[in-house]
Amino acid sequence: MSDELFYALFVVGGLLLLALLVLAIVLAVRVWKTGKYLQAMGVGGRWVFWAALIYTISPIDLLPDPIYLDDVGVLGGALLYLSRLAIKARQRQQQGQPILPPQLQRRPPQRTP
Repeated sequence: MSDELFYALFVVGGLLLLALLVLAIVLAVRVWKTGKYLQAMGVGGRWVFWAALIYTISPIDLLPDPIYLDDVGVLGGALLYLSRLAIKARQRQQQGQPILPPQLQRRPPQRTP
């Protein structure tokens, strides 16, 4: 193998790893931004949110750390699931139903006579 081909493959591989890292960071930020809707998403949404962020940050991965394909997959799947939950919550709101479950809704304080 010639030196030029080796260096070209090395540069292309480095650029791919950098692109995957940027994609993982962008997806992590989007998942983090959906965190403000966690109360409306229920227990399943909270579990998916925290599990995706912990998996992305943790050093234990399915693939070695320079390869961010598994992190991108986990974050992408979590983002799809959380966005579907957000769409369902928005539809409930448009139908006049409360977004939050009854135990999380703010109730006005009751006055005692």
